Amino acid sequence: MGRVFLVDLEGKTYNCKFCKTQLARADQLISKAFHCSSGRAYLFNKVVNIYFGQTEERTLLSETHTVTDIFCRRCGQILGWKYEKSHEESQKYKEGKFVLERVRFIDGEFDSEFYIDTRSSSSDDEDTM
Repeated sequence: MGRVFLVDLEGKTYNCKFCKTQLARADQLISKAFHCSSGRAYLFNKVVNIYFGQTEERTLLSETHTVTDIFCRRCGQILGWKYEKSHEESQKYKEGKFVLERVRFIDGEFDSEFYIDTRSSSSDDEDTM
């Protein structure tokens, strides 16, 4: 694998729990009221230092969405998903937004814990706002 180029963010950030790579600035946070199979999740306007998996139709709590899983560019761990398309008008605000699973990221202040989680993730529901 070649060299990985990462975006460096300023200010308060949310970072990958596994390798500490910066993922999003705090001012990009939209909501903390989402849920996934691993528990809580946060909705963001913009996330960096990621790569995308395959796009698929996924049935979530609110409806079926077209989503793409997102992975950490440095360590390859799954982090959440991006909403590509919402099929119901009331859910259109999610299009182009990113969901990070809370168990997969930390606040900018590094935790002392460091481990690699090799379990796969699936997004299965979310709260409505």
